[in-house]
Amino acid sequence: MAKCDICGKGVHFGIQVSHSHRRSNKMWKSNIKSVKVKTAGGAKTMHVCTSCLRSGKVERA
Repeated sequence: MAKCDICGKGVHFGIQVSHSHRRSNKMWKSNIKSVKVKTAGGAKTMHVCTSCLRSGKVERA
């Protein structure tokens, strides 16, 4: 699974509990996009989560 190159956010694991209280493993995936980003050396493709994109931590190319 991909991780955000800015904040390091990735997948989270836990237990899903149904109404009848049956338990099963669950994986929550972060909303991560592949984005072209401006860097000092030029444009570069990075994996960035949408919360970093919205907050302006990354400048798109």
